[in-house]
Amino acid sequence: MNAKVWSKTSCVYCKMALEELNKRGFSSKVLYIGQNGITKEDLLKEVPNARTVPQIFIEDVYIGGYTELMKYFTSEQYNKGDTFAEWKR
Repeated sequence: MNAKVWSKTSCVYCKMALEELNKRGFSSKVLYIGQNGITKEDLLKEVPNARTVPQIFIEDVYIGGYTELMKYFTSEQYNKGDTFAEWKR
């Protein structure tokens, strides 16, 4: 599965989210705000109410931040093999 993570280099929760995704075999594209021309405005185009990072998408489905990612990974649906799109927050 593919993940996209909006991040900052100094963000501890971003690093933890990336470790969790990697541990579970996800391929992650990381967009570092402030690098390579990526801005906070770019993030806000995709997630208008974003106030913190990480902001995480799995297979183009918006998850939220680290807390929401961990709720998904500890849910029954994840453990049964359901996709994120089938997960009801």
